[in-house]
This record gives sequence, structure tokens and C-alpha cells, in this order.
Amino acid sequence: MTNSTQGTIQNLPLNVNSVMTNIISRLDSLTPKGKILGNYIMQNPTKAVFMTIKELAETCKTSEATVIRFIDSCGYKGYSEFQQGLKSFLDTGLTLLDRADLKGIQKPDINRLNHVVLEEMSNLQYLYESVDIQKLNEIVDYLLKNPNVYVAGSRLSYTFAYFMGWSLSRIRKGITIVKGSDTTTIDQIANAPENSLIIMVATTRYPNELIKLGKFIRREGHTLLLITDNTMSPIIQFANFFLVVPMNSIPFIGNTSNMFCIIKYIVQELASRLGDDLKKHQHKLEQLYVENDILFNIHG
Repeated sequence: MTNSTQGTIQNLPLNVNSVMTNIISRLDSLTPKGKILGNYIMQNPTKAVFMTIKELAETCKTSEATVIRFIDSCGYKGYSEFQQGLKSFLDTGLTLLDRADLKGIQKPDINRLNHVVLEEMSNLQYLYESVDIQKLNEIVDYLLKNPNVYVAGSRLSYTFAYFMGWSLSRIRKGITIVKGSDTTTIDQIANAPENSLIIMVATTRYPNELIKLGKFIRREGHTLLLITDNTMSPIIQFANFFLVVPMNSIPFIGNTSNMFCIIKYIVQELASRLGDDLKKHQHKLEQLYVENDILFNIHG
């Protein structure tokens, strides 16, 4: 890790729920060995986040039992939860240069395809094991009972928002896709029917325009449903309901597989509940495709 990267990490803003805040608030009450661990993690978070308990203990010249007691004293249920908290903290503040350095992008002789595939497999496994299925189904419940739905995103998250909005429009009416970076989005939300459902997809690093939009949506009295990738997302404070999509890695540019899987589940689960309305909607769409020669038809 370069010195410039470490300096960037040390200057990251501390969220009230961040690992760093937890360590700082408890530092004076820790044992001498606990203080050594705390100071090492604060000074070297990008190294500590990938260490096992044994590696962290050896690096700080202490025992594994001391590491476990330190994690417990910081309020975490286990080392895995602590690591996830540290990853969440890092992911909100790492610059593009930091991420390239962290991933070793410029290192020669690396099987990058193997690395990318294994990372995505690890992310998907973590998603499968830790996603809150009850919260997922609550999102589907919101979609079932709200006739007017807007799906919003910006920058990378607009890719997910567009995919979600487009997919939802294939199975039901009343779906509008809006782009957070477009100032006319304010007009669309202001003119939306009362008590509309706004689904916002927000991924690190969070655009300020989405934070402002989230605040505006709540002020307008609409229901804001947030799908995000981090418990430290600054838009959570404005959401009526939020889902954090579990990730198991710090991305170079962005994690995509888990977010797309969640969206596909929501769409397919909603479709399974629509009954005859689904068939009627899709039959009408297929007729329009044929009448307007929109899609390639091999039967021609």
C-alpha cells in the first residue's frame, strides 16, 4: 500500500456507526494489548480488513484470544461481522486510485479472469447465505399495493435503476424510470401522484444528487424505498424502508452481480403474484411489438 493511499484512508470522515468510531470511543478503556490492536487497525485499515484472526494477532504480537476479546469489546458478535463493518467503512471513502492500489490492478502476470470470477462467486455465495429474504419480500409487497412507482438512480446505480424499471415495466403498468443527475427529476417527483412509491438504488460512492433527491422525496411525502450496498449509505436517513444488498468484497469500480440478482428476484417474485394481470399486460406488450415491428421475429 502506498503512503498516499494510507493518508487518504486516515482522513476519511467517520460515520457514527463506523468501525473507526467504535474503536476510538473505546480506546481509553482497552487493555494495553487492545490499544495496540486498535491503533494498528486505525492506521492500517486496508491491511487489517483482509487479515485472519491469526494474522492480525501475529502482526500485533498478541494472542488470538486477545483479538477475539478486542472484537467483543468493540460491540461485534464475531470477527466476520467486524470485518464486514471495516469493509463498509473503507468502501464509502476509497478513491479510484486507492481501489486500483488495493486490487493490485497494475501488477503483472495476474490471472485477472480467474480473480474476477472467483470474487463474484464469493460475493454471490455471501449474498445467498446472508440476504434478508423477509425484507426482500416486503419490497415485493410495496410494489403490489402501489399503482405509481418511480425507480431512480445516478451514475453506476442508474444502470441498476434502469434495469429494474425496465424489467418491472415488462410485468406491470405504472413504472417510471428517473435519472438522479437530471434536474427534471425534481419536476417529475413534484408532479407525481400523492403517496407514490419511489425506489432508489444507491451504490458507493454515493452521488450528492441522490442524497438531495432522497431528502426532497421525503419532504414531498412520498414513500422512499432504498436499495443500497452499505449500512453507511447516507440516504438511509431519508428512507421509509431500506434493503442492504450483502457484498463480500471491496470493488474496484463496482459490484454488479449481487445487485442484479436482487433485482431479478424482486421482479420474478412480483410476477409470480400478479396472476391473470401478468398475462394481460404481457399479451398487450407482445401485440404492440408485432404491430409496430419493434423486435426481431424469426418467423417474420
